[in-house]
Amino acid sequence: MYTLPRKTSTKGNNMKHGLLIDMDGVIYSGESLIEGADKFIANLLKNDIPFTFMTNNSQRTRLEVVRKLKSLDIHVTEEHIYTSAMATGKFLGDQSSGGTAYVLGEGGLLASLHENGITLVNTDPEFVVLGEGRNFTLEMVQRAVDMILAGAKFITTNRDPSPKKPGWNNLGIAATTAMIEEATGRKAFVTGKPSPVMMRSSRKYLGLETAETTVIGDTMETDIQGGVQMGYKTILVLSGIARKERLGHYAFKPDLVVSSVAEIEFPLKWW
Repeated sequence: MYTLPRKTSTKGNNMKHGLLIDMDGVIYSGESLIEGADKFIANLLKNDIPFTFMTNNSQRTRLEVVRKLKSLDIHVTEEHIYTSAMATGKFLGDQSSGGTAYVLGEGGLLASLHENGITLVNTDPEFVVLGEGRNFTLEMVQRAVDMILAGAKFITTNRDPSPKKPGWNNLGIAATTAMIEEATGRKAFVTGKPSPVMMRSSRKYLGLETAETTVIGDTMETDIQGGVQMGYKTILVLSGIARKERLGHYAFKPDLVVSSVAEIEFPLKWW
Protein backbone atom coordinates (compact mmCIF):
# COMPACT_ATOMS: atom_id res chain seq x y z
CA MET A 1 0.00 0.00 0.00
CA TYR A 2 1.24 3.49 -0.94
CA THR A 3 4.16 1.99 -2.86
CA LEU A 4 4.33 4.74 -5.44
CA PRO A 5 6.95 4.60 -8.19
CA ARG A 6 8.57 7.88 -9.20
CA LYS A 7 8.30 6.93 -12.86
CA THR A 8 5.55 4.81 -14.29
CA SER A 9 5.26 3.07 -17.61
CA THR A 10 2.68 1.16 -19.57
CA LYS A 11 3.85 -1.74 -21.76
CA GLY A 12 7.29 -0.21 -22.06
CA ASN A 13 6.11 3.25 -23.12
CA ASN A 14 7.02 6.12 -20.83
CA MET A 15 3.75 7.57 -19.64
CA LYS A 16 2.87 9.85 -16.79
CA HIS A 17 -0.31 9.27 -14.84
CA GLY A 18 -2.31 11.64 -12.69
CA LEU A 19 -5.36 11.86 -10.49
CA LEU A 20 -8.45 14.07 -10.37
CA ILE A 21 -9.60 13.74 -6.76
CA ASP A 22 -12.92 14.79 -5.29
CA MET A 23 -12.78 16.11 -1.72
CA ASP A 24 -15.99 15.87 0.32
CA GLY A 25 -16.63 12.19 0.96
CA VAL A 26 -13.16 11.25 -0.30
CA ILE A 27 -10.71 13.30 1.79
CA TYR A 28 -13.03 14.58 4.49
CA SER A 29 -16.62 14.29 5.65
CA GLY A 30 -17.93 17.63 6.82
CA GLU A 31 -15.21 18.88 9.15
CA SER A 32 -13.64 15.47 9.84
CA LEU A 33 -10.72 13.86 8.01
CA ILE A 34 -11.43 10.45 6.50
CA GLU A 35 -8.94 8.05 8.05
CA GLY A 36 -5.81 7.58 5.96
CA ALA A 37 -6.54 10.44 3.54
CA ASP A 38 -3.71 12.60 4.89
CA LYS A 39 -1.17 9.80 4.38
CA PHE A 40 -2.54 9.12 0.90
CA ILE A 41 -2.00 12.72 -0.20
CA ALA A 42 1.40 12.94 1.53
CA ASN A 43 2.58 9.95 -0.49
CA LEU A 44 1.35 11.42 -3.76
CA LEU A 45 3.36 14.56 -3.00
CA LYS A 46 6.43 12.58 -1.93
CA ASN A 47 6.45 10.58 -5.15
CA ASP A 48 5.63 13.42 -7.55
CA ILE A 49 2.35 11.95 -8.75
CA PRO A 50 0.39 14.73 -10.53
CA PHE A 51 -2.98 15.38 -8.94
CA THR A 52 -5.56 18.06 -8.37
CA PHE A 53 -8.52 18.28 -6.06
CA MET A 54 -11.49 18.62 -8.40
CA THR A 55 -14.41 20.15 -6.53
CA ASN A 56 -17.82 21.30 -7.70
CA ASN A 57 -17.96 23.91 -4.92
CA SER A 58 -17.68 27.31 -6.62
CA GLN A 59 -18.07 29.31 -3.42
CA ARG A 60 -14.59 29.01 -1.93
CA THR A 61 -11.44 30.51 -3.40
CA ARG A 62 -8.48 28.19 -3.92
CA LEU A 63 -6.78 29.75 -0.90
CA GLU A 64 -9.81 28.99 1.27
CA VAL A 65 -9.74 25.36 0.10
CA VAL A 66 -6.02 25.11 0.91
CA ARG A 67 -6.65 26.48 4.40
CA LYS A 68 -9.46 23.99 5.04
CA LEU A 69 -7.22 21.12 3.98
CA LYS A 70 -4.39 22.46 6.13
CA SER A 71 -6.71 22.39 9.16
CA LEU A 72 -7.03 18.63 8.47
CA ASP A 73 -3.22 18.27 8.27
CA ILE A 74 -3.18 18.02 4.47
CA HIS A 75 -0.56 20.38 3.11
CA VAL A 76 -1.01 21.35 -0.53
CA THR A 77 -0.76 24.55 -2.57
CA GLU A 78 -3.33 26.48 -4.57
CA GLU A 79 -1.94 24.78 -7.69
CA HIS A 80 -3.46 21.52 -6.39
CA ILE A 81 -7.00 22.93 -6.48
CA TYR A 82 -9.37 22.99 -9.45
CA THR A 83 -12.93 24.19 -8.85
CA SER A 84 -16.11 24.48 -10.87
CA ALA A 85 -15.63 28.25 -10.55
CA MET A 86 -12.33 27.93 -12.44
CA ALA A 87 -13.96 25.74 -15.10
CA THR A 88 -16.81 28.24 -15.45
CA GLY A 89 -14.50 31.23 -15.73
CA LYS A 90 -12.37 29.54 -18.38
CA PHE A 91 -15.42 28.42 -20.34
CA LEU A 92 -17.00 31.88 -20.40
CA GLY A 93 -13.67 33.52 -21.20
CA ASP A 94 -13.27 31.18 -24.18
CA GLN A 95 -16.87 31.67 -25.28
CA SER A 96 -17.01 35.43 -25.02
CA SER A 97 -13.80 37.38 -24.51
CA GLY A 98 -14.76 40.55 -22.66
CA GLY A 99 -18.26 39.24 -21.95
CA THR A 100 -20.57 40.38 -19.16
CA ALA A 101 -22.31 38.43 -16.42
CA TYR A 102 -24.81 38.90 -13.62
CA VAL A 103 -23.70 36.54 -10.85
CA LEU A 104 -25.53 34.79 -8.06
CA GLY A 105 -22.50 33.47 -6.23
CA GLU A 106 -19.59 34.27 -3.96
CA GLY A 107 -15.80 34.66 -3.68
CA GLY A 108 -14.38 31.82 -5.74
CA LEU A 109 -16.77 32.31 -8.65
CA LEU A 110 -16.47 36.10 -8.68
CA ALA A 111 -12.66 35.89 -8.66
CA SER A 112 -12.52 33.32 -11.48
CA LEU A 113 -14.83 35.30 -13.77
CA HIS A 114 -12.78 38.45 -13.19
CA GLU A 115 -9.52 36.59 -13.90
CA ASN A 116 -10.95 35.36 -17.23
CA GLY A 117 -11.96 38.81 -18.43
CA ILE A 118 -15.68 38.64 -17.65
CA THR A 119 -17.15 41.94 -16.42
CA LEU A 120 -19.70 41.70 -13.61
CA VAL A 121 -22.77 43.84 -14.25
CA ASN A 122 -26.22 44.49 -12.79
CA THR A 123 -28.02 45.25 -16.05
CA ASP A 124 -28.22 43.70 -19.53
CA PRO A 125 -25.72 40.84 -19.03
CA GLU A 126 -24.71 38.37 -21.71
CA PHE A 127 -24.78 35.60 -19.07
CA VAL A 128 -26.54 34.90 -15.80
CA VAL A 129 -24.21 32.70 -13.72
CA LEU A 130 -25.41 30.74 -10.70
CA GLY A 131 -23.09 29.31 -8.05
CA GLU A 132 -23.31 28.31 -4.40
CA GLY A 133 -23.99 31.02 -1.87
CA ARG A 134 -26.12 32.25 0.99
CA ASN A 135 -25.80 35.97 0.38
CA PHE A 136 -28.15 36.40 -2.56
CA THR A 137 -31.82 37.15 -2.03
CA LEU A 138 -35.09 36.17 -3.68
CA GLU A 139 -35.14 39.66 -5.18
CA MET A 140 -31.77 38.94 -6.86
CA VAL A 141 -33.13 35.62 -8.16
CA GLN A 142 -36.13 37.44 -9.62
CA ARG A 143 -33.78 39.91 -11.31
CA ALA A 144 -31.85 36.98 -12.79
CA VAL A 145 -35.12 35.49 -14.08
CA ASP A 146 -36.01 38.76 -15.81
CA MET A 147 -32.55 38.93 -17.40
CA ILE A 148 -32.84 35.40 -18.76
CA LEU A 149 -36.32 36.13 -20.11
CA ALA A 150 -34.81 39.18 -21.81
CA GLY A 151 -32.21 37.02 -23.56
CA ALA A 152 -29.30 36.37 -21.17
CA LYS A 153 -27.77 32.89 -21.32
CA PHE A 154 -28.18 30.82 -18.14
CA ILE A 155 -25.09 29.07 -16.72
CA THR A 156 -24.92 27.08 -13.48
CA THR A 157 -21.65 25.89 -11.97
CA ASN A 158 -23.10 22.50 -11.01
CA ARG A 159 -26.31 20.66 -10.14
CA ASP A 160 -25.23 19.15 -6.84
CA PRO A 161 -28.30 18.35 -4.74
CA SER A 162 -28.97 19.42 -1.19
CA PRO A 163 -28.08 16.67 1.34
CA LYS A 164 -31.66 17.01 2.64
CA LYS A 165 -30.63 17.10 6.28
CA PRO A 166 -32.36 19.12 9.01
CA GLY A 167 -30.47 22.28 9.85
CA TRP A 168 -28.62 22.41 6.51
CA ASN A 169 -27.68 26.05 5.98
CA ASN A 170 -27.75 26.10 2.18
CA LEU A 171 -30.78 25.54 -0.04
CA GLY A 172 -28.61 23.72 -2.58
CA ILE A 173 -27.67 24.80 -6.06
CA ALA A 174 -29.81 22.14 -7.75
CA ALA A 175 -32.89 23.58 -6.06
CA THR A 176 -32.03 27.16 -7.00
CA THR A 177 -31.27 26.12 -10.58
CA ALA A 178 -34.62 24.31 -10.83
CA MET A 179 -36.44 27.37 -9.50
CA ILE A 180 -34.93 29.63 -12.17
CA GLU A 181 -35.50 27.04 -14.90
CA GLU A 182 -39.16 26.77 -13.94
CA ALA A 183 -39.56 30.53 -13.86
CA THR A 184 -37.91 31.08 -17.24
CA GLY A 185 -38.63 27.91 -19.19
CA ARG A 186 -34.90 27.81 -20.01
CA LYS A 187 -32.55 24.97 -19.09
CA ALA A 188 -29.24 25.90 -17.50
CA PHE A 189 -25.95 24.99 -19.16
CA VAL A 190 -23.92 23.16 -16.50
CA THR A 191 -20.15 23.63 -16.35
CA GLY A 192 -19.24 21.53 -13.27
CA LYS A 193 -19.00 17.76 -12.82
CA PRO A 194 -20.08 15.60 -14.60
CA SER A 195 -20.07 18.10 -17.48
CA PRO A 196 -17.34 17.51 -20.07
CA VAL A 197 -16.49 21.21 -19.63
CA MET A 198 -14.97 20.59 -16.19
CA MET A 199 -13.86 17.00 -16.72
CA ARG A 200 -11.81 18.04 -19.77
CA SER A 201 -10.47 21.35 -18.44
CA SER A 202 -9.28 19.78 -15.17
CA ARG A 203 -7.37 17.11 -17.12
CA LYS A 204 -5.77 19.75 -19.31
CA TYR A 205 -4.96 21.78 -16.18
CA LEU A 206 -2.77 18.84 -15.08
CA GLY A 207 -1.28 18.45 -18.55
CA LEU A 208 -2.58 14.89 -18.92
CA GLU A 209 -3.90 12.90 -21.84
CA THR A 210 -7.13 10.89 -21.57
CA ALA A 211 -5.32 7.55 -21.10
CA GLU A 212 -3.21 9.09 -18.31
CA THR A 213 -6.14 10.27 -16.19
CA THR A 214 -7.85 8.58 -13.24
CA VAL A 215 -10.78 10.07 -11.32
CA ILE A 216 -11.32 9.30 -7.62
CA GLY A 217 -14.74 10.15 -6.22
CA ASP A 218 -17.56 9.11 -3.92
CA THR A 219 -20.50 9.92 -6.18
CA MET A 220 -21.63 7.81 -9.12
CA GLU A 221 -23.70 10.61 -10.68
CA THR A 222 -20.87 13.16 -10.83
CA ASP A 223 -17.29 11.91 -10.42
CA ILE A 224 -17.70 8.41 -11.83
CA GLN A 225 -20.22 9.25 -14.55
CA GLY A 226 -18.13 12.20 -15.68
CA GLY A 227 -14.97 10.08 -15.78
CA VAL A 228 -16.64 7.24 -17.68
CA GLN A 229 -18.09 9.61 -20.27
CA MET A 230 -14.64 11.14 -20.87
CA GLY A 231 -12.87 7.78 -21.16
CA TYR A 232 -10.89 8.19 -17.92
CA LYS A 233 -10.27 5.39 -15.45
CA THR A 234 -12.38 5.71 -12.31
CA ILE A 235 -12.11 4.73 -8.66
CA LEU A 236 -15.20 4.85 -6.45
CA VAL A 237 -14.67 5.20 -2.70
CA LEU A 238 -17.43 4.16 -0.31
CA SER A 239 -16.47 6.70 2.36
CA GLY A 240 -19.02 9.24 1.12
CA ILE A 241 -22.38 9.14 -0.65
CA ALA A 242 -22.20 5.95 -2.74
CA ARG A 243 -23.44 2.64 -1.35
CA LYS A 244 -22.14 -0.68 -2.65
CA GLU A 245 -25.57 -2.31 -2.74
CA ARG A 246 -26.83 0.35 -5.17
CA LEU A 247 -24.05 0.11 -7.75
CA GLY A 248 -26.03 -2.36 -9.84
CA HIS A 249 -28.67 0.31 -10.46
CA TYR A 250 -26.34 2.22 -12.80
CA ALA A 251 -25.70 1.49 -16.48
CA PHE A 252 -21.98 2.23 -15.97
CA LYS A 253 -19.45 1.08 -13.41
CA PRO A 254 -16.14 2.26 -11.93
CA ASP A 255 -12.89 0.48 -12.73
CA LEU A 256 -12.19 -0.01 -9.04
CA VAL A 257 -14.27 0.16 -5.84
CA VAL A 258 -12.60 0.64 -2.43
CA SER A 259 -13.78 1.50 1.06
CA SER A 260 -11.59 4.62 1.17
CA VAL A 261 -8.46 6.11 -0.39
CA ALA A 262 -6.46 4.33 2.34
CA GLU A 263 -7.08 1.08 0.42
CA ILE A 264 -5.74 2.30 -2.93
CA GLU A 265 -2.51 0.54 -3.86
CA PHE A 266 -0.05 1.86 -6.42
CA PRO A 267 0.86 1.35 -9.15
CA LEU A 268 -2.71 0.92 -10.32
CA LYS A 269 -3.21 -2.03 -12.68
CA TRP A 270 -3.78 0.30 -15.64
CA TRP A 271 -0.61 2.35 -14.99
